[in-house]
Amino acid sequence: MQVSLIASGLNSWSGSVLVFGVLEGNLEEQLHPLEEVVKGPLIKNLNQQNFIGKAGESINFQLLEPPIQKLVLVGLGKPEKLLLEGFRNAAALGAQSSIGNDGTLGIVLPWNIFDCMSAAKAVAEATRLSLFKDTRFLSKPEELKIPKRIDLIGLPESAKTILQEVNPICAGVELARELVGAPPNSLTPQDLANTAIQIAKEKNLEVTVLEKGECEARKMGAYLAVAKGSDLDPKFIHLIYRPKGTVKKRLALVGKGLTFDSGGYNLKVGSSQIDLMKFDMGGSAVVIGAAKAIGEIRPEEIEVHFIVASCENMINGSAVHPGDIVQASNGKTIEINNTDAEGRLTLADALVYTCELKPDAIVDLATLTGACVIALGDEIAGFWTDNNQLAEELQNAANNAGEGLWRMPIQETYKKGLKSMLADIKNTGPRAGGSITAALFLKEFVTESIPWAHIDIAGPVWAEKTNGLNPAGATGYGVRTIVNWICNQKT
Repeated sequence: MQVSLIASGLNSWSGSVLVFGVLEGNLEEQLHPLEEVVKGPLIKNLNQQNFIGKAGESINFQLLEPPIQKLVLVGLGKPEKLLLEGFRNAAALGAQSSIGNDGTLGIVLPWNIFDCMSAAKAVAEATRLSLFKDTRFLSKPEELKIPKRIDLIGLPESAKTILQEVNPICAGVELARELVGAPPNSLTPQDLANTAIQIAKEKNLEVTVLEKGECEARKMGAYLAVAKGSDLDPKFIHLIYRPKGTVKKRLALVGKGLTFDSGGYNLKVGSSQIDLMKFDMGGSAVVIGAAKAIGEIRPEEIEVHFIVASCENMINGSAVHPGDIVQASNGKTIEINNTDAEGRLTLADALVYTCELKPDAIVDLATLTGACVIALGDEIAGFWTDNNQLAEELQNAANNAGEGLWRMPIQETYKKGLKSMLADIKNTGPRAGGSITAALFLKEFVTESIPWAHIDIAGPVWAEKTNGLNPAGATGYGVRTIVNWICNQKT
């Protein structure tokens, strides 16, 4: 999908569908230029239908005269309350109205309210992502006609450079959605590794996949304990993006990669939604989706490592028991008091491996705890870090991406809840503060001198219904935040 800027304005534009954002109040002044283009009494019609430009309000007009076939007016609400998220929602709503037309979609918004670069990127991403639909598993998918080109009308030419990032980022988000949405019989640890290998070939990245024996040689006892219950071998994936020339900063991403989580002998029952546990590899989807985007954007002077310890958490005669004690690759012993707290075990060895690379910063992403969903709901991820600079960078990246992210406390006194009578640490603590004790557990496997953040995406990884640019199902949450974070690093 091509995204273009039309700096000359509406009078010189021609296309199939036009989306026009309307602020609440003074419709006549806003719509007078549009009336001249469509040659119709818009304001009179809007008054008859009580359209006043409230946020989320929309109305469509089929136009009989070319060049514009359809006009979509989208309300933006009161100017003083308008945020960039309002632009995203308006673009997504307008884009949905364009489905069925494969021509050119034009979008006009009051761009000068915000920084033009930020507005252009936000609207372009929202438009493309709101048109995504995963039809891979339908026997006879209907052909989805969507615009082949998006024109952002009235923006200055200076905003054009930011659009170079839009398609790579959206492609990364769409890949993450496909990975998370795929059923567990379609996306196994081997399939996840194959996806990484394919991206490495396409985007000129380095890739290594450690097999079970190699992980045993590295004494990854925590990760391999989780994999014991599955007939499928674990796959430890390591992708590397290296820029041309000097490397001034090295970053690492670690993603939880449970392609299915039954809970193990602590089997998921009742309201635990075992049928949705295909999304327990949502963290790895972010990491691999970000690898695809970064491989296309190719930021200068920044090296990025993308790491996933992938496996299934299943039940057989070899599966780990509740009460087993295992040893991670840093020597720490772990009493497994709950086999359904398996993601942190895989991440433990992945974090030790990553720290050995001595990066300048590590961010891990995981669908780790239901406790985080209880705390923050299904639109906001929680994150934990002791490093204020890293916290600020991630928060800014999320804000610019329009993805909800909230810093949570690392309450060291809660660590006593992880005390084991027999081992160095237990893998779960008390129910209260469960997402905090999960972060404290992970911290035990991170070298203290390396800035580290843990992001729990259990809430926003999946949506029960369409919301703005996110379709029902897999959202691809986190890719835009992570790519923004990487690309905006100061070297």
